[in-house]
Amino acid sequence: MNLYERFVLPRLIDLAMRNPEATRYRKKMIPAAHGRVLELGAGSGLNLPFYGTGVSALVALDPSEQLLAMARRKGACARFPVETLTRSAEEIPLESSSIDTVVSTWTLCSVPDALRALREARRVLRPGGALIFVEHGLAPDPGVQRWQRRLNPAWRRIAGGCNLDRRIDRLIGEAGFEIADLRHEYLKGPRPFTYTYCGCARPA
Repeated sequence: MNLYERFVLPRLIDLAMRNPEATRYRKKMIPAAHGRVLELGAGSGLNLPFYGTGVSALVALDPSEQLLAMARRKGACARFPVETLTRSAEEIPLESSSIDTVVSTWTLCSVPDALRALREARRVLRPGGALIFVEHGLAPDPGVQRWQRRLNPAWRRIAGGCNLDRRIDRLIGEAGFEIADLRHEYLKGPRPFTYTYCGCARPA
């Protein structure tokens, strides 16, 4: 990990993800989480204020210790215990069927093996558990897709491994989930970066 990735990128990510469009989706989706929650790519803890009273505990997982340090400061004021794990979502160090809700917001774009991470999420979910997701990815319009694929190599290098062209709903299905609710739209901003998949899925 170079100096940019260690010191500069975490602060840029924290700043970028405070935008009003992201906050709008957090307010809409995060309150549905309940029980013992695992958050993949918890980052700097920007979802924390939106968890409702149904949450009994949160496990915040992220590969960046710098981002998790910010999350721990926010978690000190939470109404429920917050545990942080500096790990990749591809290898979740939790027992199978030990989680009620998995939350993933703007995370699957940057996990090197997103399908493996989703299979791990399915493994740790209890029967009847839910995956709540808000992710950006491959747009439906061919012209936008061409730009996403053209920009992706350079974008991935400067944005911490973030990919613009992943088909999120297909990955979720391939991991063994059944999508119960799916909405998608372009958020405000350049279209190659803003096509968003939002919804809830359950183990099939």
